[in-house]
Amino acid sequence: MKHEPVAAAEPRYIKLNPRDNVAIVVNDFGLPAGTKFPDGLELKSFVPQGHKTALVDIDQGAPIVRYGEVIGTATSPIKAGEWVDEARIEMPEAPALDKLEIATVVPAPLPPLEGYTFEGYRNADGSVGTKNVLGISTSVQCVSGTLEFAIKRIKSELLPKYPNVDDVVGLTHAYGCGVAITAPDAVVPIRTLQNLALNPNFGGEILVVGLGCEKLAPERLVPEGVDNAIVRMQDEAFDGFGAIVESIMEAADRRLAQLNKRRRETCPASDLVIGLQCGGSDAFSGVTANPAVGFAADLLVQAGATVMFSEVTEVRDAIQLLTRRAINEEVGRALVREMAWYDAYLARGGADRSANTTPGNKKGGLANIVEKALGSIVKSGSTLITGVLAPGERAKQKGMLFAATPASDFICGTLQLASGMTLQVFTTGRGTPYGLAAAPVIKVATRSELARRWKDLIDFDAGRIATGEMTIEETGWELFNLILDVASGRTKPWSDRWGIHNDLTLFNPAPVT
Repeated sequence: MKHEPVAAAEPRYIKLNPRDNVAIVVNDFGLPAGTKFPDGLELKSFVPQGHKTALVDIDQGAPIVRYGEVIGTATSPIKAGEWVDEARIEMPEAPALDKLEIATVVPAPLPPLEGYTFEGYRNADGSVGTKNVLGISTSVQCVSGTLEFAIKRIKSELLPKYPNVDDVVGLTHAYGCGVAITAPDAVVPIRTLQNLALNPNFGGEILVVGLGCEKLAPERLVPEGVDNAIVRMQDEAFDGFGAIVESIMEAADRRLAQLNKRRRETCPASDLVIGLQCGGSDAFSGVTANPAVGFAADLLVQAGATVMFSEVTEVRDAIQLLTRRAINEEVGRALVREMAWYDAYLARGGADRSANTTPGNKKGGLANIVEKALGSIVKSGSTLITGVLAPGERAKQKGMLFAATPASDFICGTLQLASGMTLQVFTTGRGTPYGLAAAPVIKVATRSELARRWKDLIDFDAGRIATGEMTIEETGWELFNLILDVASGRTKPWSDRWGIHNDLTLFNPAPVT
């Protein structure tokens, strides 16, 4: 049922679970001391929007509960109506990985959702893209400047001849030499680069620009059976920089001619590969945007699509809720494996998962990584988890997947592209201009105030859930239909309209020499 909108002046808080002893303030810009809520609770101090107030008196050392889960204990006595800021909460230990329930609460499959389609670019391997882009790989950072120079010319001199091609993108990075190329963890950046070139939005047209003396030989980035895909700058046949650039342009011209033959065709929604991510999160992320995304994700899974959520440190403290949803013991153990690997990775660097939470997260009401993780996992919806991908691994399963990545927006986006993601849904509470050139990004605001203020950067307002204007179900369906429109090229997200795109960023946990 649709709720009536709440008057702007009416004080309002949101309590998410009957067990919660704190709630977050809904009103824009917060509420002053003395404010009385309809249930009689009176604020004893100013509480900013999105921040927590105690609903009852909480003793020192007693648990503080949000989402029905303990997010910490009180460092001092807290009176009902007081602001419960981060300084008043002591963070608990992370869930022990050797004591998790696995595949104990496996959701029943949802009924199929049939008849939904989008207009996509079908490739020879059966995958379907949402864009028609020439992606040019690099085998080493040394050649990035040359490729960027060449792409400027390609866009101005060649691209106008091929109106069916959306863009030319350089898959540049800071890897390839000066690295421990045979170290065990080097598999992560190498696998990522290999799979990036195979993203469905690139149409299978492989082109690599290399130097010639790098540790990551360009041949390692070319799939078996693909010929004449490398331009090597140190090739003695080249007489000067101009000749090198001309060779890159000639190779690009041949591939642009092939891509220009691609046409959108009607494809079932099951051909979509959707990535979910959040950045600049706030306390509303788990209340509005992520629940709306989670509902849309369930619809996508029902339609047979592939959906991936990520960011290890932003699920680590809620992993006990995810392992139960694993389709089987193998998938549950894979979730544990990725958590344990990342725990060890952080420990080697002298850090732990608490380093994740940013100043902006805290300003937006998130007290710690436990609270952030509980809100983050909501975007995975309610369906069973069918698979787990190591960083940069390509998705082969359908359904809801966990793609292990760091929480860095740029690294996560790069790894999801390598996993085959062709459209990303990105939730934000604080706001970010984030975008990807290789795939459309739908940015979802957690708060209507942000959506109004950033009207030409935010694509979808989930804050309407908090104000009572729409339900989670209504926003989820609206977002699902927007995903189909963006995937079809009927609607352009703001990042593509402005051409705001972040650089790709590899995850390299291996040593640098």
